[in-house]
Amino acid sequence: MSRLRINAAFEGGNIEVVALERADDIQLRIRPDAGGQFYQWFYYRLVGAQGCDCRMRLVNAAGASYPQGWEDYRAVASYDRQSWFRVPTRYQQGELIIDHRPEQNSVYYAYFAPYSWERHQDRLAQLQHAAGVRVDSLGSTLDGRELDLLQIGAPADNRLRIWVTARQHPGETMAEWLMEGLIDRLVDATDPVVSALLERAVFYLVPNMNPDGSVRGHLRTNAQGVNLNRQWQAPSLARSPEVYRVLERMQQTGVDLYLDIHGDETLPYNFVAGCGANPGFSARIEALETAFMTALLQQSPDFQNRYGYTVDEFGEETLTLASNQVGQRFDCLSLTLELPFKDNAQRPDSRYGWSPQRSQHLGRALLGPMLSLLDRLR
Repeated sequence: MSRLRINAAFEGGNIEVVALERADDIQLRIRPDAGGQFYQWFYYRLVGAQGCDCRMRLVNAAGASYPQGWEDYRAVASYDRQSWFRVPTRYQQGELIIDHRPEQNSVYYAYFAPYSWERHQDRLAQLQHAAGVRVDSLGSTLDGRELDLLQIGAPADNRLRIWVTARQHPGETMAEWLMEGLIDRLVDATDPVVSALLERAVFYLVPNMNPDGSVRGHLRTNAQGVNLNRQWQAPSLARSPEVYRVLERMQQTGVDLYLDIHGDETLPYNFVAGCGANPGFSARIEALETAFMTALLQQSPDFQNRYGYTVDEFGEETLTLASNQVGQRFDCLSLTLELPFKDNAQRPDSRYGWSPQRSQHLGRALLGPMLSLLDRLR
């Protein structure tokens, strides 16, 4: 066996080495986000352990942001960073323990399949050549990256405005995988659902709300350690320019339907959270929420509406969240869609668990419910 090496000095990487003398007792720590309040995302490369029974102990797992998220969780691994499969993982005595015998000399491990900033940029460069697509920037992040906006469809006074944002929390990479599936379907000129939607609506899409946190390997915060999904009541250019710029553009365009895409560390289900705790919540909005969920149940067996958050889950923070603030401000259907880090307990997959591919399929499935509600959004 060659000398063991672990490295996370790449985009999105996150791990610190505590001990690396033996393959069967590798000790690691997850590095906290800027500000030190949050951590759970990890992503690193192991070299030199081909054919060895490796035991990797994330020794500070008990202090993670959501330690209950480790229960029944399995890490993902990849040899080529294209195909990510689940490996045996257990939470024991405050440590997350990953047991794996690598078949290759170089292997990557992560909390969920990463979605790279490079892939994000490549996708946008390709999409600007598609008919009806405009690639724009809302401004710069604190680290100087572009906050990208995709406009699909032609704006007009009588057209509905549909907004979708993803990855306010950068470690929730399944959110951008979902966006990729949604966008791929929206640029398919042969899809009759898409044609019908674009005849009456224009889409505004922010595939990655938190580029800085994504590149830095954060779980929940931007470059300044700010949780963007608690900034929507009073964002600032100094601390949360990402939210400030998106909300500024929303004020210019108006919003008739909004979805904010996230990942949930603890619940092994796909579910939505609505605006039932908003002061302005009405029977009209309640009916729209029910209709959207009913339609999505018909479109995707991976979706369910039995398990999720309670109406008062976020208490006094309610209007600081994106979907609640947008729903209140624009009196529109506004939902948070949560995807699992674990497997989908309804339809488990022993090899891949919940995956990028299934996230993409769920993204495609969102267009059917949107179409079914067009006549009721205003």
